[in-house]
Amino acid sequence: MVVHLLPAADSGDVVGAGSVSVGLVVGRTVGGAVVRNTVRRRLRHLLAERIDRLPSGSKLVVRALPGIAGAPSSALARELDAAIDRAVTRAEHRR
Repeated sequence: MVVHLLPAADSGDVVGAGSVSVGLVVGRTVGGAVVRNTVRRRLRHLLAERIDRLPSGSKLVVRALPGIAGAPSSALARELDAAIDRAVTRAEHRR
């Protein structure tokens, strides 16, 4: 998976500055409609548990790559944790 984070300072969005926005991109290369929806539900569940780790007012986009559908939840959680940590660290260094 690929994670992109836009900190609140870079977004220029004054309205809703305290809320975090999260978007998921699960393309057809991941699988059929049922598989894509399953991947979306799994990612949404994992992101709900990690939303508090994101800076206030930031925007996060998670793009699922092919092969993610067969990954066990524990591996998916580890990969998501690592991707979020990298994105937050990069955003902090850009300041």
